[in-house]
Amino acid sequence: MEHAALHDITRDDSSLRRFLHGLPGVDQVGAEGRAAGLATRSIKTTAKAWAIDMAIRMVDLTTLEGADTPGKVRSLCAKAARPDPSDATVPAVAAVCVYPDLVETAVHALRGTPVGVASVATAFPSGRASLETKLHDVRDAVGAGATEIDMVIDRGAFLAGRYLQVFDEIVATKAACGDAHLKVILETGELATLDNVRRASWLALLAGGDFIKTSTGKVTPAATPPVALVMLEAVRDFAAATIGYGATATIGPGAAATIGPGRDLAGEIRGVKLAGGIRTSKEAVRYLVMVNEVAGDAWLDPRRFRFGASSLLNDLLLQRHKLATGNYDGPDYVTVD
Repeated sequence: MEHAALHDITRDDSSLRRFLHGLPGVDQVGAEGRAAGLATRSIKTTAKAWAIDMAIRMVDLTTLEGADTPGKVRSLCAKAARPDPSDATVPAVAAVCVYPDLVETAVHALRGTPVGVASVATAFPSGRASLETKLHDVRDAVGAGATEIDMVIDRGAFLAGRYLQVFDEIVATKAACGDAHLKVILETGELATLDNVRRASWLALLAGGDFIKTSTGKVTPAATPPVALVMLEAVRDFAAATIGYGATATIGPGAAATIGPGRDLAGEIRGVKLAGGIRTSKEAVRYLVMVNEVAGDAWLDPRRFRFGASSLLNDLLLQRHKLATGNYDGPDYVTVD
């Protein structure tokens, strides 16, 4: 997708609406059927061990409660950096996600580790505030050291068809992030249809979001397989549209990106984050199968796919230990956060 074409799409509300409503409609029955089919794929033991470690590396270990304290955040950060104190081979998670006022605590606790610090912002979880207030929220978090910002879109504006307003807010938030990565929370449980999920995904990608994220975790339903399928299709198709098929792109040291089965990619690779309701290793592994089958192996990387979770990590640790020892440990083997 040339920059000139991007400018044409977003030059005014009517052009943006025309583009978004011109996207192919989502066959809900077909999406549900394909998601269910992918969930039946069997995973061999060696592949399962790899998938569990990859899922751990993709976790944004999250605490977003009104009763959060600095002590709780420091404890969570210790677990993020060393998920299993008895096993140094367990990888660290991708990031710890907290409210803006606790970012500084997390930054200090994670200094010297590979774990990032993510912060929710822009009047989380409602997204209902003035743009000035939202951007102040972002700048506070980034100023405190956040390396990732999870913003929420104004679902009221989106559902009312004020697409350019939502687009402009994402653009302004991205600018306020500076070097921090921006994850755009769509709150898919409030978007009502998979067509709206596709439109919101493309809107966020066009506006410069580094990730599109399902939900705040405060609304039900949150992440679901059909929604994940549509969002993965969006990042795949956006990557193809920005430059197209035909050449190999590098997304990191020695990492060649591919899109779809057996196809090379040259385009803008954006990420997907699933948040809300994912609690078991079985669910996580099924989603990784979907990532590989729908988007391609370029997205099997913590820089391109994340799980926003609090309880998922514990089950991943339990399943990992079971694979290694043949014994299933009780819940006392892991910490309760």
